[in-house]
Amino acid sequence: WDPSSRTGTVRILGLTYIYFLQSTTTKMVFVKVQKSKAYFSRYQVKFRRRREGRTDYRQRKRLVCQAKNKYQSPKYRLIVRFTNTQVICQIAYSLIDGDRILCQANSKELPRYGLKVGLKNYAAAYATGLLVARRLLQKVGLDDVYEGNTEIDGEVVSCEEGKKTYYVDEVDEDKRPFRALLDVGCKATTTGCRIFGALKGAADGGLDIPHSEKRFPGYDRDAKEYDADMHRERIFGGHVGEYMEYLEEEDNQKYQECFASYIANDVDADGLEELYESVHEAIREDPSPSAKKDFSPDKSYKRKAKLTLEERKARVQAKKDAKNAELEAESDDE
Repeated sequence: WDPSSRTGTVRILGLTYIYFLQSTTTKMVFVKVQKSKAYFSRYQVKFRRRREGRTDYRQRKRLVCQAKNKYQSPKYRLIVRFTNTQVICQIAYSLIDGDRILCQANSKELPRYGLKVGLKNYAAAYATGLLVARRLLQKVGLDDVYEGNTEIDGEVVSCEEGKKTYYVDEVDEDKRPFRALLDVGCKATTTGCRIFGALKGAADGGLDIPHSEKRFPGYDRDAKEYDADMHRERIFGGHVGEYMEYLEEEDNQKYQECFASYIANDVDADGLEELYESVHEAIREDPSPSAKKDFSPDKSYKRKAKLTLEERKARVQAKKDAKNAELEAESDDE
């Protein structure tokens, strides 16, 4: 009890309470101390990537943990990430000391296949997913067995084999399809998101990825109907072509600014579908990664030697003298 402040503390069942004694009455008000010394002595910080907001560990646990009766067989994930300039797709599996990347592709490789503009839209995400799928199947020797969906129509492809559902046209008798699970990271999985463009591209490329049409463009949640034609239009950049035509008619100056790279590469709204069809064909012909270029640093460059203390002082003094001489010259002129 503190007579000067008319406050006191009491400890009940290990919790500390503060009570205030009013001046005219003997009524006491208790305020619970939420974070006591015991709280802070037992406090444990969260994982670093959780603190940074980069990893959803609840999601990761379910994507990584394998059943005990699978005998440490890898559980593969299709990782899709977007930056400000590109789409990145990876096939990875997890070990106790970190993840291992089995195969990867990004949309900056698409200019090699004829697509030089629009490297992070829905159509580019589809092409990148198709590229990583064909590249992976070529690496593991399944590219001839599972060719994927060559006629792109936007429909979900699946088949039943025994009691299990596979998301490919047909399951081979000798070799099962390569299964991977979609890893979206911390991205919101809204309907029509570009992540599902990469998923659709990988599925059409021959990978067995569990999915449904409920998050594809063209799905109406209220009516529970799926418009595959709308999804196909999005895969071939139809939404980009419509916006190009709209801007060209309504605001030509903005069209010149927004689609400057399209204009420079002679890409117009009417030729987008043919362009993406040619890109898909080129990816299927040769999905292998480009050869690495040998890096040779420029050894002629030499860093300037650091000035000594005397040289720095002399440099400062020279600047002072030059400034004083300039001020004297101005005063003489006046």
